[in-house]
Order: sequence, then C-alpha cells, then structure tokens
Amino acid sequence: MEIERVQVLSKGGLQELPLQFIRSIHERPGNTIAIEGVTVPVISLSQPHDVLVNDVFKASSEWGFFMVIDHGIPSSLIQQLQEVGQEFFELPQEEKESYANDPSRGKFEGYGTKMTKNHEEKIEWIDYFFHLVAPTSRVNYDIWPKYPPPYREVNEKYKEEMLRITDELLKLLSKGLGLEEKTLKSHLGGEDIELEMKINMYPPCPQPELALGVEPHTDMSALTILVPNHIPGLQVWKDGNWVAVHNLPNALLVHVGDQLQVLSNGKYKSVLHRSLVNKESTRMSWAVFIAPPHEALIGPLPQLLDDKNPPKYTTKTYAEYRIRKFNKLPQ
Repeated sequence: MEIERVQVLSKGGLQELPLQFIRSIHERPGNTIAIEGVTVPVISLSQPHDVLVNDVFKASSEWGFFMVIDHGIPSSLIQQLQEVGQEFFELPQEEKESYANDPSRGKFEGYGTKMTKNHEEKIEWIDYFFHLVAPTSRVNYDIWPKYPPPYREVNEKYKEEMLRITDELLKLLSKGLGLEEKTLKSHLGGEDIELEMKINMYPPCPQPELALGVEPHTDMSALTILVPNHIPGLQVWKDGNWVAVHNLPNALLVHVGDQLQVLSNGKYKSVLHRSLVNKESTRMSWAVFIAPPHEALIGPLPQLLDDKNPPKYTTKTYAEYRIRKFNKLPQ
C-alpha cells in the first residue's frame, strides 16, 4: 500500500482537510482550548542539589512534566541538531522514501507517517524519522540519513549530552523517592538503557482547528527529553485542563513516561499530552525517548511498597508492556 505522506499533502496546496484527519467534536483543538494563566514548571540545573531534588520531585509528581534550563548543552549543538533534521525533510520525496519504515512488519526505525488509527479511524497530521542512538551495540547506522553529511556526527554528539542529562535526571528522581542515586537507572537497564531519537515533523495544515499533530497520549518510555523548533504546539494535561507549553529558547522539555510511573508505584505521573498544528508554519520537535531494553522486567520498586502502599501495577517485561500499549490492551 502506498502511504500518503502528510508533508506531500501539505505541499500540494490542500485547501480542506481529508475526512480521515478531521477529529471528532470533543477532540478538536478549537473546542478544547488550553487554560490561560497557568505555566509549566521551569527548573534550573544550576540550583543547589537539595533544591533540585525537591523541584524535580514536585514537578514529576504533580505535573509529570517540566522544562530544564542551565543544562550545559551548547546552544550551537541544539541548532545543528535541528538543522540536520530539517535538511532531511527537505530532501526529494523519492530519497526520503528510501528510508521508509514498516511498523506492520515490526520495522519501526526509519521514515514514517503515523498511520496507527484510533477507534474513530482518525490519522494524525505528522511525518517522522525514528532511530536508536544508544547503546551502540543496538544502533543500526544503515538506517541513519546519509544526507545531510553531518547528520551522524551531530547526532552522536547530541547522544552524549542526552546520556549525561539522563544520568543526572535519574539520580535526582531516585533521590526524590528516598532511594540511592543509581536505583532507577539500574532498574531501567543500567548501561543498556536505550535512547531513541524521533524527529516529529508537522507541516502547515489548512484547518488546524480540526486536526491534531499527535492525539492525547502518555509516552511508554521512562523519560522523554524534547527540544522543539520556534513554533509552539505542545500541550499537557493538568487538573482537568490543557496547558499550553510556551517555548523557552534552548530549554529541554522533560516528560515523565509510563515506566517511571510504574517503578515509582504511581508517585511519579506519566503526563498526558498532545500536539497541535499550525496553518502557516512547519512545527518540528526532536524527542529522545529514554527506555529500558525489551527484556527488562519493570514493576513497582520493592523499596516503595508496604502494607499501606501495595503494588498498583503488575511486573512485566518492557517488550510485553509495549505490545499491550500498541494494541490498547489492559496492562
């Protein structure tokens, strides 16, 4: 089956959305507007350690989301990451198709369009590029774009920064639970922890009030660390309302994912979020998913359980969790 790419539709001068992209009345952004006057937590990594532990715990338990500043990643590297990603999506369509993935056959890495349909058969307004960046033993460099030429070098440098930030965040999150610094990382696979890069590309949409870039969901990873371009669109769910995430140059957007919610036995909250699209401009984001290896057993940490706090989740391999999540089965 030939897949219709959203970028191709957008460039074709589409005036009205095809029916499969039009969301139901209760899902449309025009009918579910974000609340005014509420801002997401912003955390500086340059604060004293005790303050940092408290701030990260508070944001992760109350929001499941926060923005990180003073993280030490050079702004020039973030700019290069965005430039090489943008250049890939500017390639001729035929060249992009040579990297096409096939999720129906278990081939998730590569160039794709979100064709997973929900129960209302609606499609999201997004194309993407997805590949593993760590650990090296699991990386398939053949699927990485050959053009632009600096793509691999830039992504390798960014991976090193992501490994550093991941280590720091998992230590803070462990301490927030009253545990040893290395606890969460060791349960997530230690040095075998996986980092997955997903470049999200939301081209201009003729009727953005009727569509969604990504429908409301939580991430199945432990953490997601994301940088957007200058076009806003991310919204997170808090206390029964959508809250718009405003862009802060060079900030990292950190999502708590399902695996941290399970490991913490619900103390940390996997954030429900969605992505809106824009009529005039292309929105892009670079998400790095921090996930355990597929064979890792993930369940509530025994140190957090007692008679008053029984386990809220079952223990299973991450592979089984993924299958259940993809197929919308109970966990």
